[in-house]
Amino acid sequence: MDSLTRNVDNYLRHLTIERGMAKNTILAYRRDLVLYLTFLDSQKIEKTSAITENLVKDFAQYLVVTKGLVSNSVARVLAAVRGFHKFLLLENLVEKDVSATVKPPKSPKRLPKAISVSEVEALLRAAGPEPDEVSALAGDPIRVRDRAILELLYATGARVSELVNMDVDDLVDPEIVRLFGKGSKERLVPVGKYAQNALQSYLVRVRPSLAKLSKGTPAVFLNQRGTRLSRQSVWQIISDAALNAKIAKEVSPHTFRHSFATHLLEGGADVRVVQELLGHASVATTQIYTLVTVDALREIYATAHPRAQR
Repeated sequence: MDSLTRNVDNYLRHLTIERGMAKNTILAYRRDLVLYLTFLDSQKIEKTSAITENLVKDFAQYLVVTKGLVSNSVARVLAAVRGFHKFLLLENLVEKDVSATVKPPKSPKRLPKAISVSEVEALLRAAGPEPDEVSALAGDPIRVRDRAILELLYATGARVSELVNMDVDDLVDPEIVRLFGKGSKERLVPVGKYAQNALQSYLVRVRPSLAKLSKGTPAVFLNQRGTRLSRQSVWQIISDAALNAKIAKEVSPHTFRHSFATHLLEGGADVRVVQELLGHASVATTQIYTLVTVDALREIYATAHPRAQR
């Protein structure tokens, strides 16, 4: 084990002197490489020349299965290991870098968090009054704006940045809005009747008085100073609505986007149509939502089919 330990010490000295790495970084590298040396010792490996590609792969598995490290931590440890083996090759201490093809395990695919239709409806009610509630509209005009924001997020699947950057000219007609996604990619998205009514109520009853408070901005959604509403403000509006609706789950602007896609697919929409509505460059991104609906179908089947129980 002496040669391995000596080589690790030489590598860390190289990082300190020649690469000028910070003390804390060196300590982290040392900690990760000690873990590697301990594993090699358990495999009766005493010389660097005895380390194989399969051993490095086994170490990656060991980090996950035995040590219980998450993917980010595994990737960090393997970065130290790969740096060490690259150093050995550069110093002509080995004939090949046995770690070159070893990749950290992929992060588990995180499914989007959608909420149910009833939870969406509860959020909308908590955000502001119905468009036809005249007395409520007059009593708290800002909540009219907030209701329109949430209705539009759910009706279009818009990102929060797309919503706050929307200008009045982007309201193509009552049934269509123009959104500018990543890379300023433009798309037209239909708007349902509920969102149409909520948006019209805001535009007619609330926005004109807000617009007078500033020099004038083309933004659709304005704050109480008459300027463009910020992303942070939309987060707060949604957070307040979730609190008022007594929804314990974490709800964000992206929750509406996830729910929009999931509910469309559950309703029978084609995945490529949903891709277009969301503005995804690749259908593979949109297909993540099909996993959500399959899980829902599996759960319903397991509870409803008389011979589904084991």
